[in-house]
Amino acid sequence: MLLDADVLFAAAYNAFGKATFLFEMAARSRPPWRLLSSVYGVEEARRNLATKSPQGLADFARQCAVLEIAAQPAAVIVPLALPVKGQPIWSAALAAGATRLLSGDVEDFGPHMNNPTATAGLLIQKVGDYLHTPTPNNRC
Repeated sequence: MLLDADVLFAAAYNAFGKATFLFEMAARSRPPWRLLSSVYGVEEARRNLATKSPQGLADFARQCAVLEIAAQPAAVIVPLALPVKGQPIWSAALAAGATRLLSGDVEDFGPHMNNPTATAGLLIQKVGDYLHTPTPNNRC
């Protein structure tokens, strides 16, 4: 699953939130869940934390240590009606072969959430929706 910048921010900002729980569950599962983000997502989260919540940067660094960083495609045709700022995250998830994109950005991704038939097979969800989705071991 690929995590959007806002999920990374939330995990570093709130030690008791759903996004942090994702990292905890990923570490506990055997084999560990594969958590991805993109260079774009990591840098956006780092920039926002530095500005809005610098005390979260230490937790962010620890979380980044377990993230796999997906390559950012140079150019991708995005067949969805996405704002420009949502396109790099979606294209990185698709290029990485992720089956899920977790984002709290309902402005960018809301119309496409929970509808993988309209998003090239990529299931876009909020973290809470993912945690409440009955799937085998909530694997991604």
